Amino acid sequence: MRIAINTRFLLPDKLEGIGIYTQEIFKRVVQQLPEHDFYFLFDRPFSNEFIFAKNVTPIIVSPPARHPILWYWWFEKSIPKILEQHKIDLFISPDGFCSLSTTIPQILTIHDLGFEHFPTHTPFLVRNYYQYFTPKFCQKATKILAVSEFTKQDIIAKYGIEESKIEVVYNAVDIIETRDKRQETKSQISNLKSGNPYFLFIGAVHPRKNVLSLLKAFEQFKTKNKQTHQLIIIGRNAWMNAELENYLQKMQFKNDVIWMKNCERNELLEILQNAFTLVYPSLFEGFGIPIIEAMTLGVPVITSNVSALHEIAGNAALLVPPTDINSIINAMLELIENENLRLNLIEKGKANAARFSWQKSAEKVIELIKGFE
Repeated sequence: MRIAINTRFLLPDKLEGIGIYTQEIFKRVVQQLPEHDFYFLFDRPFSNEFIFAKNVTPIIVSPPARHPILWYWWFEKSIPKILEQHKIDLFISPDGFCSLSTTIPQILTIHDLGFEHFPTHTPFLVRNYYQYFTPKFCQKATKILAVSEFTKQDIIAKYGIEESKIEVVYNAVDIIETRDKRQETKSQISNLKSGNPYFLFIGAVHPRKNVLSLLKAFEQFKTKNKQTHQLIIIGRNAWMNAELENYLQKMQFKNDVIWMKNCERNELLEILQNAFTLVYPSLFEGFGIPIIEAMTLGVPVITSNVSALHEIAGNAALLVPPTDINSIINAMLELIENENLRLNLIEKGKANAARFSWQKSAEKVIELIKGFE
């Protein structure tokens, strides 16, 4: 078969959730299906590090699709032409979008429907695009991959999609090789002058991630308790963060908050491995990769008791209502004061993280692909 894959989120040194998913799943898929020809569709100049096997042909498809108008043009004008030109048998799109303008079978991945639950947390044009087109994409796709059972049920409830059309293909983590490389990396952690223990948040910073509540919890935690802990935030400044930035500037303990907007992967993992606790109080997630990364590295986790997070965390994290500042503070204190709890969560976390494997997820995708032969 000739299979085209939307790889526009494979960006060197800028891999986030969708990019990591695309890389880890389809690196394995193309290597384990050498009898098929794969066409990776980029929307800008690509890096050869993402051409994972000899059976991969990269194609740059214009224009760069980073705006709702250009999304429409890329998927409804440019992509159908490429699919026809290269006689593609199957189109796979792992970023929540597919094409309404082709009759070729399509596999679509939906990561979450956060824009439906928290519409004001997404910029206006982007929200309108998502809300208008995502139901159409779900109807159009031949198969849908959901990154959690929660997301699968959400798609069914919101859009009336038949359950048989949706397969759960979990995210995972794969950091063994990166951990070895970290031994040779001069990490930014050496620049954290105090050497104090620290809470850590990882993720693009926008309202749905609820970082403002984390800052408020940390401020009160420091005010009420004589603790030396710092707070490190690793993630780009995404959108709609004026209130957060204003609050940060007015914090009494702002000097104990370190916001690293750019961080190489090896450095990020070293900082994570040395964290006292990962605090991930997101309002809504389709999966939540950072909590599995933390558990894999033996770091206890505080996360939200909403959306897919309790499904992914299982019984291996302290679960809190994300908007309850006192609950976040109490969880922080509990891990400081109860060493047995901390150690227990570390062991449970490692066992829980073992449930998720990119290889297992890739095998499910391979099985689906073979159904189109």
